[in-house]
Amino acid sequence: MDLAALDLLAGSDIKFRRETRLDIALAKNHPIALVFLPAADIPTFVGEGRVDLGITGLDQIEEHKAIAIPTDDSGVEEVLDLQFGSCKLQVQVPERGAIDDPKGLIGKNVCTSYVGLTERYFANLEGVDSGTSHSSVPMHDKLQTKIKYVGGSVEAACALGVADGVVDLVGKDFSTKQFAEAHADTSIESGETMRAAGLKAIDTLVESKAVLIKSKHPSNIGLVNIIASRMRGLIAAQQFVLCQYNIPRSLLGMAKEITPGKRAPTITQIDEADWVAISSMVEKKKIASVMDELASCGATDILVLEISNSR
Repeated sequence: MDLAALDLLAGSDIKFRRETRLDIALAKNHPIALVFLPAADIPTFVGEGRVDLGITGLDQIEEHKAIAIPTDDSGVEEVLDLQFGSCKLQVQVPERGAIDDPKGLIGKNVCTSYVGLTERYFANLEGVDSGTSHSSVPMHDKLQTKIKYVGGSVEAACALGVADGVVDLVGKDFSTKQFAEAHADTSIESGETMRAAGLKAIDTLVESKAVLIKSKHPSNIGLVNIIASRMRGLIAAQQFVLCQYNIPRSLLGMAKEITPGKRAPTITQIDEADWVAISSMVEKKKIASVMDELASCGATDILVLEISNSR
């Protein structure tokens, strides 16, 4: 996630230099201090108002909520889906084992880095109250299932006889270079890693992704909104391309159906009778089929341009 987050900062024109072994860097062009923290720590620092904005995974946010119940003054607000880092927090068991249902793990050993979410999950399976009521009895003492914390290499726990099942992250897009780069500093396993460890998924606790979060009481709400707006525009630019073409005015209705744009297409009269030029934002993943449709309906001079940024 580190590299993808750095790309977002660069695209938002936040310039800084991080010195070796330092976890804090000052922006050169904004009154901003950047703090580099483990993904699991970010919801705590943002949630307690020590940091205004943070980039982390939805799984870490949910884990933080499971451990520290949000209040009016604490906790985080989700600002923006950053469109990378898709993964799932799943219950996994040995592929050749006898367990095919999560209830089969009740009373057994389960290893995870997500103790809060895992305890809440098994509390629901066992019918144990996992609500907000204050109790002097810790959750792990209420459960039949023994939840053990493991910081890394969770997928090895079953093979080494430490656990009967695990709760761990599995990347959705594990075969792509983007996923490998986006999670270079995390312990997220890929589907291939899970299968190589002889495991299979039998349930999903959280479908996660990278998100921008903010404190409920940021110190500079104006700057927070500017940064969020820049990131929102940058993400939109990565998802869309600009399609430009010429078409007879008589076919304008059909063209607008093919390329409706984000709000509406831009239509310009050109120096040829009964013809117009159209510019429209089109989702990048759909552009090939859109070009085919435009050509079939009579459009000419079809161009596709990359968008570097937008608002």
